Amino acid sequence: MVGLGYVGAVAAVALAHSGHEVLGVDVDREKVAAFQQGICPFHEPELPGLLSSGLAAGRLRFQHPQEVTVPLGEIILVAVGTPSRPYGGTDLSQVRAAIQWVRQRRPGPAVLVMKSTVPPGTGRRLVDEELAGTGLRYVANPEFLREGQAVRDWFHPDRIVIGGEDEEAIDLVKKMFAGIKAPVLVTGITSAEMIKYAANAFLATKISFINEVAGLCARVGADIDEVAYGIGLDPRIGPSFLRAGLGYGGSCFPKDVRALEFCSAVNGYNFELLRAVINVNNRQRLLPLQALRRVFGTVKGVKVALLGLTFKPGTDDLREAPALDIGRLLIEEGAEVRAYDPQVAAGNGHPLLPGEIDLRTSALEALQGVQAAVLVTEWPEFCELPWEQVVQIMVSPRLIFDGRNALDGRKLIELGFRYQGVGRGGA
Repeated sequence: MVGLGYVGAVAAVALAHSGHEVLGVDVDREKVAAFQQGICPFHEPELPGLLSSGLAAGRLRFQHPQEVTVPLGEIILVAVGTPSRPYGGTDLSQVRAAIQWVRQRRPGPAVLVMKSTVPPGTGRRLVDEELAGTGLRYVANPEFLREGQAVRDWFHPDRIVIGGEDEEAIDLVKKMFAGIKAPVLVTGITSAEMIKYAANAFLATKISFINEVAGLCARVGADIDEVAYGIGLDPRIGPSFLRAGLGYGGSCFPKDVRALEFCSAVNGYNFELLRAVINVNNRQRLLPLQALRRVFGTVKGVKVALLGLTFKPGTDDLREAPALDIGRLLIEEGAEVRAYDPQVAAGNGHPLLPGEIDLRTSALEALQGVQAAVLVTEWPEFCELPWEQVVQIMVSPRLIFDGRNALDGRKLIELGFRYQGVGRGGA
């Protein structure tokens, strides 16, 4: 396994748990050292236990690329990063570097399985340009792991997509998933790549759509919770990804939607819908600032607490998290911003967080003496806060902006808070 981020680490540990002999490789020496000691360097439920058992069983090892001395396996998985470039395209430098390293370490036949998310058409070019004459057979095997539920998603996936042209290579990848019950879809390489992007783009579209509906609900007096529930009962639509709020974030949706829109433009197709999805998502992050301006006129000097920093509950990932943009906007407007998140340690900070954000060690500490609070990430502990106590420690006007529609707005109003959700006409 080349690359030990969320995808690579989960895949490596899960494959070892299934009985395979796995070598995990990463250029980050600190990350490799942590895995060697049985320490997971990021938060992912269930992963630490499987990591420990894999190491104890001797089926799982980790090394830096320069220290690998054993022959590489018959299946080589690549799960390195594919970050966005400033113009929206995908940076494939890590993918190409990984393939170069594999070619040097494994000059003979093997199956190279691409789990990194690469734009449609990339695999075909890699086969023609990087792998021709190497004996490495290429298979696209996109991942559909959700952070916070990645281990469960590995062992209980909705589908397994295998894109390739070599039947023996495809069969070998199928054997890698032996014991996992899920539909197996075999496609061409480019179709497999497109499935990954199209799935994420469709889910992002549902999120932006319901946020557009929420904006209209706020103007006509409808309640977005009731509307979302009503349309979600239609089996053609379904209830998932229909919660209005501050929009999507994380390492996948923003990057993949931008990349697919860019891929469309490069190939001469105007994907207007995706452009709208991106614009709506960016706009949602302005909602807390707009709410504060309506109440305070100016946010200069206003004390604001951000409840939650990660892009969603169950992870410690701040990549593309709405809290980053919200925090920066408030700081630029002169607000005094403090924050608390269950997975972001106060004192150590976080490299992605603006330094002006004052991290606190508990929600109550963050809320002490503030005039406004923004629920950014719907961690369960925020939904279960003793609001009768919170109303005593906040100061007037005690504004609560519920950026995830996760709180009981009517109860908060009865307690004396000034409450606002996203498209919640009845609160």
